[in-house]
Amino acid sequence: MAFPVVLDTNVLFGAYLCDTVLRLAEAGTFRPLWSTDILSELERNLVGRGVAADRAARRTQHMSRAFPDAMVTGYEPLIGSMTCDPKDRHVLAAAVRANAELLVTFNLSDFPAEATSPYDITVTHPDEFLLDQLDLYPGATVRALQDQIAAYSRPGMSIDGLLAHLARASVPRFASEVRRHL
Repeated sequence: MAFPVVLDTNVLFGAYLCDTVLRLAEAGTFRPLWSTDILSELERNLVGRGVAADRAARRTQHMSRAFPDAMVTGYEPLIGSMTCDPKDRHVLAAAVRANAELLVTFNLSDFPAEATSPYDITVTHPDEFLLDQLDLYPGATVRALQDQIAAYSRPGMSIDGLLAHLARASVPRFASEVRRHL
């Protein structure tokens, strides 16, 4: 079984970053995990940024169909006992319930060590997570990116274009390191 990783809403929000991360999961480099609260928050945030509600719902439905074992359930009773930032307690509770060892988020300060260390959960930035994926699975990572650009037909995209999008999506070190692997 692949390494279980809870993905916070902010990692799933940006289309290019989400696509990259989930293509790596599809390649089997890790097992993505989320909860109904995480997906609901994703839909709300997408709608709040102008995405039509039906498109936002389709996106999360597609994610759930593509990764049927990603949904963490039974975490709700744990939310109240989490000591991280109140708005992110549901995320940590899902990670605890799933026995995840890794939680990927842009909001590192919302998950202080004193809140996560009792559960042996490491919190990491998406840039670090993707760099680790590239180190551990260089071939699979580059293939996933090549598959990603091949899937973009309207408009087409080059690898440099995708890496520029990823750098703007706050994973610049990963984008730079991928260039060295090409």
